[in-house]
Order: sequence, then C-alpha cells, then structure tokens
Amino acid sequence: MPVSAASQSQAQRKHSFVEWGLIAVVIAYASLLLLGPLAAMVWGAFSEGFARFWSEITSPDVLHALKLTVLLGGGATALNTAFGLAIAWVLVRHQFKGKRFINGLVDLPFAVSPVIAGLMLILLFGRDGWLTPLADAIGLKLVFSVPGMLLATTFVSLPFVIREVMPILSQVGTQQEEAAYTLGASPWQTFLRVTLPTIRWGLLYGISLTLARALGEFGAVLVVSGGVSGLTETATLFIFRSLDDRNYVGAYSVALLLALISFVLLILIELFKARRVES
Repeated sequence: MPVSAASQSQAQRKHSFVEWGLIAVVIAYASLLLLGPLAAMVWGAFSEGFARFWSEITSPDVLHALKLTVLLGGGATALNTAFGLAIAWVLVRHQFKGKRFINGLVDLPFAVSPVIAGLMLILLFGRDGWLTPLADAIGLKLVFSVPGMLLATTFVSLPFVIREVMPILSQVGTQQEEAAYTLGASPWQTFLRVTLPTIRWGLLYGISLTLARALGEFGAVLVVSGGVSGLTETATLFIFRSLDDRNYVGAYSVALLLALISFVLLILIELFKARRVES
C-alpha cells in the first residue's frame, strides 16, 4: 500500500510538471505573438518622444483617416445589424426553397479573401463593369469612392450578427412570441418586448464583432478606394502608406491607436459573450 501511495504521488507530481510545462509554453507563445508586436508598436510610436507621437495622431491626414474609419465601421455595423437581424429571422423562422443555399452564402465573406471581394466590386462597378450602367443611371459612384468602401466593408463584416443571432432564435423557439400575439400584441411590439430582450446579448456580441472587423478592414478597401490621402484613406491605409513613405513613427502611432481601440472592443466582446452564456 505505501508503494502504491508513493507511485500515485510520483504520478501526480509528473502530471503537475507536465501541466506547468504546457502552461509555460502557452504563455511564452502568446507573449511572443501578442506582446511582442504590441511592445514594438509602443516603442516605434514613442521612439522620437511624445510630442512627435501627438503631432502624428493629430495631423489632418490622420484625423481624416480616423474619421473615415469610424464612419465606415459605424455604417457597416448599422447596415449589418439591421439586415443581419432580418436575414437571421428569415433563415430561422421560415422554410423555403433555396434556404440552404442562402445560408451558405452568408459565410462567403469568411471564405473569400477581402482583396478578391474588392476585385469583385471593381468588376461589377468599374469603368466597364457589369452593373456600371445601373449605377450611372441612379448617379451613384461606387469605385474609388466612400460608398464603394462602405459596400466593401459591409460585405466583409456581414456574417457576424447573423451567426450570433441565429442560434439564440432557434433555441428560444416561438412560444413566447405566439403568446404575445394571442394577447393582442402587434408584430413590432412582440419583437421589441419579447424577441429583442431575449437575443440582446447575442446581438450585442455580434455587433461588437462586426465593428471590430469593420474598423480593421484593409484588403477590400485598398482595392476599391484608391487610397487617396485626405479623401479615401482609412486608418489602415494610412499605416500602409506611411510605411511605404518611411514615416515609421506615423505608422506605429496610428497602429497603436487602432490597437487600443481593438482592446476596448475586445473587453466589450468578452463582457457580452459572458452575458450571452449566462442568459
């Protein structure tokens, strides 16, 4: 019996050693992958002092790029929230031919490179694009303009609200909604007072993911926008141009600012995720 107890104790120590070894490897890997680039951004942004950092992030080009980034991110998030809710509702609540096909199309932005998405917009709305006559007829310019950038950003961030809301709608079913209808509630009242409170945390989680994805978009807007400074240049495009112009302090400063915004969004995402699991 003492031998068995000693063997068990030795096995436990060996198991504990393996666990701590794996934890150390994970921490080292995460530090190298995450903290390393963050430290490099901080060092690069402040390598010439705080005054240069502040001068870069308050320059007219950066302010315009940040304003355009927030505009595109907010616009894409608003569009994907409204249409994402509608698409999720239709896919969960209704049966129709082609449902599986549409459900598969929702994940297309995950499978297609953002650069390819931008190229598709060029093919559709470029000078000799398939839909250019229609766009010209309504006086809408989509290539090398803000509307085209918004369309590209909306496309790449499309699936998040849909994929977060659909499982919740499937889980809660329709009993509560049908009970509201029997009590005389209108469809709009039922959505606001019954459905929306049920899906709110999943919806907020999807909105946060959508905004984070939209703010960091680069490939699609690079192809569609043309990257004209002060006109169609977002924050990510400014970083790209600054590196090409050897303005490393400017590139690192804006990258650090975007990283801080992403960190705040990450905290919100985790909070919404926790509330979604609890509900």
